[in-house]
Amino acid sequence: MKTIYDVQQLLKKFGTIIYIGDRLADLELMEEELKQLRESSLIDPKDFQMAVLLVRHEAQKQKDKRT
Repeated sequence: MKTIYDVQQLLKKFGTIIYIGDRLADLELMEEELKQLRESSLIDPKDFQMAVLLVRHEAQKQKDKRT
């Protein structure tokens, strides 16, 4: 898993498609969905860690753009 697209594809496997129109809000919702999948033991811990790392990194880039 190397990109946000990969994270989206992972979520899609579980029937979750996230698109609000606000990139930062999309990323925050993706992180929440990942947490729920992890709490339910539906995804591997390493996949969870990598996905959350990617989402948080992209969210930080979006926040930096806004300021």
